[in-house]
Amino acid sequence: MSENQRLRERDLAVLWHPTTQMKDHESLPLLPVRKASGVWLEDMEGGRYLDAISSWWVNLFGHAHPAISERVAEQAHQLEHVILAGATHPGAVELAERLVAITPPGLDRVFYADSGSSAVEIALKMSFHYWCNQGEHQRKRFVTLTNSYHGETLGTLSVGDAGLFKKTYEPLLLESILAPSPDCFGLPPEAWDDHAATRLEELAVLLERHSQEVCAIIIEPLVQCAGGMRMYPPSWLSGLRRLCDRFGIHLIADEIAVGFGRTGTMFACEQANITPDFMCLSKGLTGGYLPMSAVMTRESIYQAFYDEYTSLRGFLHSHSYTGNALACAAALATLDVFDEQPWLERNRETARLMRAAVESLTDHPHVGEIRQCGMILAMEMVEDRASMKVYDWRERRGMTVYRHALENGVLLRPIGNVVYFMPPYVIDAGGIELMARVASEGIDLATR
Repeated sequence: MSENQRLRERDLAVLWHPTTQMKDHESLPLLPVRKASGVWLEDMEGGRYLDAISSWWVNLFGHAHPAISERVAEQAHQLEHVILAGATHPGAVELAERLVAITPPGLDRVFYADSGSSAVEIALKMSFHYWCNQGEHQRKRFVTLTNSYHGETLGTLSVGDAGLFKKTYEPLLLESILAPSPDCFGLPPEAWDDHAATRLEELAVLLERHSQEVCAIIIEPLVQCAGGMRMYPPSWLSGLRRLCDRFGIHLIADEIAVGFGRTGTMFACEQANITPDFMCLSKGLTGGYLPMSAVMTRESIYQAFYDEYTSLRGFLHSHSYTGNALACAAALATLDVFDEQPWLERNRETARLMRAAVESLTDHPHVGEIRQCGMILAMEMVEDRASMKVYDWRERRGMTVYRHALENGVLLRPIGNVVYFMPPYVIDAGGIELMARVASEGIDLATR
């Protein structure tokens, strides 16, 4: 038995994998990974696979980055973790200072957690609790967008619209108010702003009706990633900020997937020149090394909780590994890498190469659209290009692309009928060519 097969069999005897129907692995081999470097994953026998999806969008500067690895190793010999309730450490303080410095102006307070879902939960609780502290106890609801995704805990499922993830658990969830997404699928670029304006008008009517009972609206800026990499223009974000100010509700920006350079700017909100009331960060925060998240918020919101203990206005929320020293070290090293060279400018050229590499798919009869926002590029397979009719999800055409890619040394993980690239920023021209060629072949196979 091969080393790869031996690890697969041991795995299937004891593990339950995320977002997976485990029965699939009766015919779909697991990818066994022994080590990784740069954009490459290596299996137990030396086979290599290009990580075209940054291992679920977390890796920014490649696997086993020397500077980040060294910083984490050094930290492990000094302090691995200390409770952040009543204690502090240099890494937690420095990271908070640097996050305040690079995020949109006005986000002056940092609350750490250990996952993206946890960060969203915290923002929801903070917003609700803020209004309670202001005496507005009638505010108990949140506005979310169609096709949105904010995590898979019960609270985050409540403010998402990912039916596949959510439907089973609906009896357990809060009831949110659903607003139409500004998603511009199928529209030419010149029509995006007009479409966004129409969606804002619809949202204004909804908020006018519900504003007195709403705590906040939560959105994914520019790209609804888990919803199929659907995209919309910055003008919608600008208009949303104005609506939130007009109706007096909080704006929660979930930048967990799109932050740290994925959309072409350090944070997607920058492209609309807005500051949300809460910004949720995770994934790329530690460069893909360790689980960590952060909620950024305004000083005025922090002050609404600042009082004598007996007032019971404090925010009593905690995670055991809040502000973990090793995770802080990884995050600080990741920010150092950003500072060492102009990565955002370099990414613009990388993004151009990615788009050029799939140009041959522009007229493919079953590629309805190729869309891109910075380092995120998506190709949507459709049954009929003229009508943009999508394939039945039960046909699992994305699975055909996934299998083909693994057989040819690339890790792709399509979202339904959407094949996408979100590689580490260190990918080179050869890696882009391989990624694009294998994806194009996979799409041809899946749409025959």
